[in-house]
This record gives sequence, structure tokens and C-alpha cells, in this order.
Amino acid sequence: MAMENTEELSPLRITATVRALSSALRGKREPVHGSGRGKGDRTFPEPEKLWFKESSAKNLRNRDFLSPSTMLNTLYADGQVPPAVMSRVLSLRGSGVLPVAGGEVMGEGLRLRVDRVAAFRAVLAGGTTEYLKPSGQREGCVVLNCPALHPKPNPPAPDTLSLGQLRTVLLADHMGAMLRRQGFEVSFCPTLPEDSDVAAFLRALGIDWPTAQANWTNDEREERIQKVLESSPYRERGTGSGRRSSGGGGRKAVEEENEGGLRINLKQVFQEEGMLGYDPTLGTCKVHRDSVSHLAQLDLSTADITGTMVTVLHVTSCQDEFRQQQIAVLWRASGAAHSQVTASVCPPRSPCSSFVAVFFFTCSCSLLPQRHLVCGPVKTPGSHLTAAQYLQLRKGQMKEASEMKYGDKVEGQTWDDIIKVMTSATIRFELLSTVHTSPVTLDVQREGGVSTKGPRGGVFVMYNCARLHTLFDSYERGVEKGLYPEIPDGSQLDFSALKEEGEWLLLFNYLIPFSELLDQSGQALDCEGGGARVNIKTEQICKFLVSLSKDFSSYYNRVHVLGEPLPHLFNQMFCRLHLLRALRELYHSALETLNLPPIRQL
Repeated sequence: MAMENTEELSPLRITATVRALSSALRGKREPVHGSGRGKGDRTFPEPEKLWFKESSAKNLRNRDFLSPSTMLNTLYADGQVPPAVMSRVLSLRGSGVLPVAGGEVMGEGLRLRVDRVAAFRAVLAGGTTEYLKPSGQREGCVVLNCPALHPKPNPPAPDTLSLGQLRTVLLADHMGAMLRRQGFEVSFCPTLPEDSDVAAFLRALGIDWPTAQANWTNDEREERIQKVLESSPYRERGTGSGRRSSGGGGRKAVEEENEGGLRINLKQVFQEEGMLGYDPTLGTCKVHRDSVSHLAQLDLSTADITGTMVTVLHVTSCQDEFRQQQIAVLWRASGAAHSQVTASVCPPRSPCSSFVAVFFFTCSCSLLPQRHLVCGPVKTPGSHLTAAQYLQLRKGQMKEASEMKYGDKVEGQTWDDIIKVMTSATIRFELLSTVHTSPVTLDVQREGGVSTKGPRGGVFVMYNCARLHTLFDSYERGVEKGLYPEIPDGSQLDFSALKEEGEWLLLFNYLIPFSELLDQSGQALDCEGGGARVNIKTEQICKFLVSLSKDFSSYYNRVHVLGEPLPHLFNQMFCRLHLLRALRELYHSALETLNLPPIRQL
């Protein structure tokens, strides 16, 4: 009985269900008739490939999970599932496992149906808190460093920040929110002057980047790092003309005479320190003031961290990639990061000047694999805009679209705040919704507009989130008028009333899987093995929200949630309100990872 209670209280998980189904289906693996060891041996598929979760409305009409016939044929002769195995699959239970209602072998394979009433009850009556946060909490410290915000040598400004660089800042901001949700301690680098234009620009986008008073300096750290580098065993001494140097930045090494400046042999550093994957053309780097400032900011960002594991993520555009490698190796030469630091880069002289890369460098007692994430370029056919111009364009288009829809109501602080959030949502979804290996192409023609309708982008997501708020405001007004009673506890409801296919789709495709979606960025930090690249699926939250909004909008346009105030209709209405209340919280939780506050009314 205690075990049953534990199973009932455990949140339902797709991964746990697939794993349990795979274990039940594999059972005792039967050999091929007449086979011995060698060519006749049966090759068994990986457990996670035996089943897959359905997601399309069409397939969900007759199955929720499918083990394809090709998989069954690898396990059993002629794909015939033994009765004992079938019984084991259909009676499956376990912690986090979705309840099974039935299944059968058809031409496409073994299809399985979930006990949907029990699943609705488990999620909605049991409370959705566990479905709106990562499945587990992680430990560790992550420093997100944006080279685009460091002086080079001049401080950055919105009018000089490129769209590719803006993408790196938004990516770092999103990653920070995701990692914090998983329990990581997160800090950002560099610290910006609080009265700087770039800090105000980031605030306009809803980015809370750390700032310091305008008169704050990091001079003491810079002087200390300068002295450390001057006494470094990697310092080049007595170099004459003709020495190949990487100090000029970029991929083209230059020939320059030594004029007495401080030079560090970067190639010697990464070879002796075992730093794998660095550009082999890294040679001797002349240490400039802005390099020391960059190192001092990194030193500051890690100074107060007490965790045993510290990971530094350098989020940089590929045009600055070579330069950021210099900084990383210089930081190692200065004595920071006392464990192995590795990275990999695009091939020398590769044509990826507008790509984005995320480098991972770790200082800890234990070694983590060092990776980088490469994103495609930001293209604006027919135009060239800075980040500041892009923000102003989208803000103007958003205000114009709002005025066309709502007329004279679009005025005052409330609407200013709405337009600010909607503009930020538009920009974030435009730059973060694309798979990182693909380019982002923006339509920035001034005669265009930002539509408040249509199943795409941040505006569509925010609009549908607002529709949920409007629904519950309408319900509350009905309660005040005595039309409806208060929503009862889920344990008092009969969830068999949720028969609309859109209702199961919203639960099965969004509410149940969301927790595992939140786990992914932290899991990527644990990725080990070959190569220096890491595939962090930074686009998934945006895509998840857009897909959710499409399916919710379709359901909401089709179903009348607040029906006539008749007692015999209340059970179905309350079941739907429980589902939609959970969806509202799901929207809030997902938008929080993008640092977007929900808008209550549009």
C-alpha cells in the first residue's frame, strides 16, 4: 500500500514511462531460430528506441505510445509479442509511469493507450507544482560571460552593438534563467556602469544585467593580473622582429616588431596545459589593456563563488571567436582555472564571421568536458541595422499595430509597459526560436509590421497567455454575480468529462513533458566525450510556447469553456478550468525562463 501511494504521488514523466515500457517489452530476449554466435546473432535496439511518444492530434486518436513493427521484429520472431510480455506491458505500473489503459499489435506496431482519466486526475487533482519545475535540482556555479559587453577598447554602446552580438546577450540571459531554475548559482560578466547607455538598452529589453556605480573601478585586480602575467613562465622575452603574433586579433596573424610590450606565448600555454581544441594559429599574444580589463572582470565574477564546481560560459560571436580564445588562454596563463580547460573552434579562416559561439571553461577539482555552441548568423536582407535601431523599429511597429487594433485606448503608462513587454517578446522569439546551427533571417523593412494575430512569434504567445487571464477574470465576475460557484478541489471532480481531443493534447504534449524540457540545459553541461561542441537546445522553450499557443488557440476557439450556469454542466466546466488554470501557470513558468512577465489583458 505504501508503494502504491508513492507511485500515485510521483509526478508522471514521459522518460520514466518510456524506460519502463522498454524494460517490460524486452523481457527475455529470444534468439533467432538456428542462430549461434556470429552473423546470426540478433542485434537488439537501444531501450530508448523501442518506444516513442505520439504528439500529433491524428495519431493521438488511437494511440499514445508506439513500438514500431521494425523494433518488434528485432526483439521477437516475426514481430509476434509473446502473451506474457504483452500482459507485462499492459499491467505496467511504477513511479512516474503513466497508467496504461490498453494496447494491441497492429500493422504499424504495438500501440498503447494511456488511461487518460487517471492521468488527468493525477496531474490536475494532485497539484501541478511538480510539473512546472525541473525534475531535480542541480549543484554548481555558472558564470555567463558576454565578450560583446566588454570594452574593445571602447565601451559598448547600443549604436555599435550588432544583431549577432545582441543574440549572444539574449542567449546568455535565457541560459541564466534556465540554469537558475535548475538550482545552479549563476552570475553574469562583465559588470556594466549603471548609467551607461548599454545598461539602459538592456533594461529596455527586460534584461537585468549586473551594474555598478559609475565611479567604480576594477583597477586593483587589473594591476594584480598585469603583474602575474609579467612574471608568467609563458612570457616571451627578448623577441625580435619577424615573430608571428596573434595580438592583432582576428584570424590573420601579423608580423610586427617587438616594441617592449608584454607578450604571452599562447601556443605554449595550451600545449603544456593540455588545452585541447584551440586554433593552432594561436601564437604570441601582445597583452593590451582591454585584455587585462576582461580578465579582471572574469576574476571578479568568480571571486566570491564558494561552490566546488565553477563553469564559465563565454558567449561570443564568431567574429570575436579568435579573440576570445586569446582571452581564455591568457586567463589560464594568469593562474585562473586550475583544471583542464578545453574548447574547439571553427576551422581557421572559415567564413563564419557572424556566427555565435558559446565556450565552456571550467575551474574545479574535477574535470568537465569543455564545449562550445555555434549559432547561425543574423541576416537582414536589404538592410543593416544596429541593435538600437532594431529595438526602435520593433517598438514603433508594435505601437502602430496596437493602435490599429485598440485605437485611442493605447496611451498612458499601462500601455507603455505593455508595448515594452510585447516588443521584448517579439525580439526574443525572433532571435531565440531558431535552432542554433541555422541562420536567423529578420524582416526589418520599415513598411512591414508586427501582427498581433497569426500562429507565430512572441506576440502570438503573449496574446494567448492574456486570453487565459481574460477567461478567469470573466469566471471571477460570474462568481461575484452568483452565476457560478467557486472552483471545487480536483478530488471532487469527475475528469472523464474531459473528452475533447484538444484537452488530452494539451496535457500530454505540454503539461506533462515541460519539467523534462527544463532539465535539458543543465544536462548539456554534463555531456562528456568526443569533440568540443555542445548542443544546447536553446530554441526549445520558444518553440514549445509557440506550439502550445497554436494548440491552445485551436482548442479555445472550438470549445465554450464558461457554459450556462446550470448545475449539471458545472463538473465539465470545472474540469476544464482546472486544466486551463494549469496551462496559465505553465505559460508563466515558461515565460519566466525568457524573463518575460505575462500580460493580463490585450
